Amino acid sequence: MSKQSKYNSKKPDINGIIQWSDEENAIWSELYHQQMALLPGRACSEYFEGLDLLGLSPRAIPQLPDIDKVLQATTGWQTAAVPALISFGEFFELLANKRFPVATFIRSREEFHYLQEPDIFHEVMGHCPLLTNPSFAAFTETYGKLGLNASKEERVFLARLYWFTVEFGLVKENGELRIVGGGILSSPKETCYALESDVAVRHPLQVLDALRTPYRIDILQPLYYVLDNFSQLMEISKMDMMPMVHQARQMGLFEPLFTPKQRAG
Repeated sequence: MSKQSKYNSKKPDINGIIQWSDEENAIWSELYHQQMALLPGRACSEYFEGLDLLGLSPRAIPQLPDIDKVLQATTGWQTAAVPALISFGEFFELLANKRFPVATFIRSREEFHYLQEPDIFHEVMGHCPLLTNPSFAAFTETYGKLGLNASKEERVFLARLYWFTVEFGLVKENGELRIVGGGILSSPKETCYALESDVAVRHPLQVLDALRTPYRIDILQPLYYVLDNFSQLMEISKMDMMPMVHQARQMGLFEPLFTPKQRAG
């Protein structure tokens, strides 16, 4: 995780309210309208159920206390306002305690279609609707607890499972592919690419395979894993995961389906 960000998160007041500018609300509105034109017929039904529960509005960036009321009532979760970037340790600790970190900044127009850092649109629009679902919530909490107690090396393998489910996962729904991952749901370009690209590879999700699959955060994904159904996330949350992590470490990584990123210097 990068240690620096060009974005600065806004601090909530004592009531948890953030004062957003007209321009920031305008960016939210444009992103919201753009995604809502794309997601019907592409996002999974559980996402729309959560979206209805949250009652997100295109008019303004939602306030986290309003989101918390819904999350706590449905799955016992709540958000946590955080800086643009946090440590892995803090990330896992928050998830283990059913608190979802939300960086309180919104992307600039220069990075309107994609940015590597998770902003409030990514976190709220991409993830929070599904946090109203018990299977998704249980999987995310389990991931946090596992990561909290894992070594640095083990966390790297666990991160791959999170990436290919919570961030870039797909699911079968009535015989059709639908989107689960927040990284896709908050990205106009990847929303279409993940389902419709003839180039991208799509495999049924096997936990051990996901643990062994390299990824890059700055490209359209060359490979997606597909859940058999949404409740498979609950099944995974009940698995004895760490022996699989150790097995993945012994077996090593698959060959990447992308060109490795060039390191500066």
